[in-house]
Parts: sequence; C-alpha cells; structure tokens
Amino acid sequence: MVANPLRSVFHVRSKCAVPGRVRGAISKPIAVVGLLAVACAAGCNRQVQHSPDVWAVVNGKEIRKDEVEKYYRTRINPEGQAPSQEEALSLKLNVLDELINNEILIERAKKLNLEASDGEVEDKFTELKSPFTEDEFQRQLKERGVSVDDLKRDLRRQLSIQKLLNREVVAKISITDQDVADFYNANKAQFNVAEPQFRIAQIVVTPRKEPQIRNRKNDDATNEAEAQRKVKMLMDRLNSGADFAQLAMDYSEDMNSAATGGDMGYVPESALNQSDPALKKMVLGMKPGQVSQPIQLKEGYRILKLITRESPGLRGLAEPQVQQTIRDTLRNRKEQLLRAAYLAIARDEARSTNYLAQQVIETAGKLPDGGSADAGVKPVGQQ
Repeated sequence: MVANPLRSVFHVRSKCAVPGRVRGAISKPIAVVGLLAVACAAGCNRQVQHSPDVWAVVNGKEIRKDEVEKYYRTRINPEGQAPSQEEALSLKLNVLDELINNEILIERAKKLNLEASDGEVEDKFTELKSPFTEDEFQRQLKERGVSVDDLKRDLRRQLSIQKLLNREVVAKISITDQDVADFYNANKAQFNVAEPQFRIAQIVVTPRKEPQIRNRKNDDATNEAEAQRKVKMLMDRLNSGADFAQLAMDYSEDMNSAATGGDMGYVPESALNQSDPALKKMVLGMKPGQVSQPIQLKEGYRILKLITRESPGLRGLAEPQVQQTIRDTLRNRKEQLLRAAYLAIARDEARSTNYLAQQVIETAGKLPDGGSADAGVKPVGQQ
C-alpha cells in the first residue's frame, strides 16, 4: 500500500486529438476532412455506461462498490460506536482514493515488468501465515471477511507497487556524509540526553476482556485464572529461548505496543518516577537484554525486557547510532517527498473518474445507507 497517498486533482486527456498528418492535409477534399472531424467529435463525446455499483474507473478498469466496502469494513471497529453517515462516507472516499492510486501504480508496474511473481506472492503468504496455526489463520481471515484468494491478490498488488517504488523512487535517494553532518549541526539539541533513558519492551496480560485486541493471534485472557495461565505459558516459552518481540506481537494485550514487538521506545527516568514504584524498581535493577519476572500491577501483568539504557550527555556525530538515526530520518523524508511527487505525475497521466465523489457532491453528502452509492450515481463519463 502506498504510504500517505497524495490527494491531487487531475485532468482527463482526450485520446481523440486529430493526428498531425490529418491537420496538415490541406490538399484533402473538404468533405473527407469534415467527415474526420465529425467522427472525432462523436468519439470524444461518446459516454461509456457503467452499472450503478461502479464507484470509479481507472484507465478503463472498474472499481466496484463491493471492493470499497470490503476494505472499509477492515478499518472500522465492529464493537465500537457506529460511524456517522459523514464519517462513513469520508472513510469510503479515502479507501476509494487509495484503490485508484493502487490501480494506477499497478498498471505502471506491469508496463515495466515489475509485477510480483507467483513465487514472490507465495513466499510472502507463507511468511504472513507462519505465526498462526491453520485454525487461527482461518479465523483471522473470517473475521476480516476475506478469502485466501483475496489475501494473495492484495499481496501481489502490494509487492508489485513496492517493486515499482523501489526502482522509481527509492533507488534515486542518496544521503551523503555532508547531509548527515549538516543535519547534526542544525539539530544538536535532539542528541543531548538530559537524563538517563531506558528503552523498554513489554508484554501485557490483563484479567478482563479487552474491547480491542491487536495481537496477531487475537488472544485475550478474560479472567484472573486465564491471565495466570497465559503468563505462565509466556514465561515458559521465554525461558526456552523464544523471541520476546514475536511473543509480544502474538500475545500482548496492549494495543499500542503489540504490533511493534512490545517496544515502547525510550522512557526517561522522570517518567519512571511517575509510574508504579514496583515497576520503576524492576527497570532500574535490570541489565540490557534481560527479561523480567512477571510483575502484577493494578491493570494486570507485565513482562518487561530492557533493550538498552542511555546515560545523560551529548551524543557525538561519530557514534554509529547517531549516524543511523540521522540517515534514517533523511531517507524517510526524501522518500515521502519523492513518493508524493511520483504519484502526482502518475495521476496526471492517468484517465480516472470517481463516481462516488461525484455523487457526494451532487447530494451534499446525503446518500442513503451511509454511503451506499448505488442509488443515483450517474453511470456516465468520458473514458
């Protein structure tokens, strides 16, 4: 998926411009030239009919309501408050815009022979499936309302777009030593550690049902007995050499850190002073790389890992971590800029019509069923 897709206005270029050899054919009989002009005008004004469930067309490729609705459902919390009609329509427009961008980029990838191969798709599919048992994997698919074919189709699209952007965008990025030095000199305050800092990862287990679970196995202890069994299982696996980050992604019930392997980043000592005294004591007594015993707090159980600690003081430019941080920052900035520019060019060169957006404007957003745009979309447009 394209990160932060650019919402740009683009024009539709006519494919019916009269060729130069016709415009220059002064010696041709006027009747023939007139017939050519009439034929061109008729072709340019021909309007293609689309069924009401077509919400957009990109270079002749239809994007239908069902596809938008499918991705829309993956972005809302089914247990949360239902979005308003305006919120639902806004999100559906965002989803549709991303699908339009993806279709444009996929066509470019195909033209450059960069479409992901079957082998690449299968390798990525196996990687995604590997953390789950077969039953867990099928449950995940069912909860998201997608099939294996849907997932593989999405993977092919994502891999193809990434290959395209790697060649057309990422390969053009160059960060020089002077770039790094200039950034450091302009932002020295960022590298001055004012107090001791601790980079901590955590696995959280609570004895109650969580309203939102974001771990890969959708695992949630719902009472004290389940929580204790789960904590014991996690400690047994950690003591047997299991990877902390993988277990956090699979089982942690903290929705904010599970996806990052439990990594909470750097926590200053002043923040520890405001936390539970037992938690602070645990962190201060740990060595980098060490995993703690489970600690029971008011909100549940935590298993901690101290990744590293930093002493106060100015970090020098020669330090590898400083160099890497600056290069990553500069590379990410340039990549976002070039991606946005590349997408703007691609959209300018594409032929696209967004029928859902047209209807939102025509009805002032008062669509039936919170954005069920199959009523009243005018199924016409120049393609």
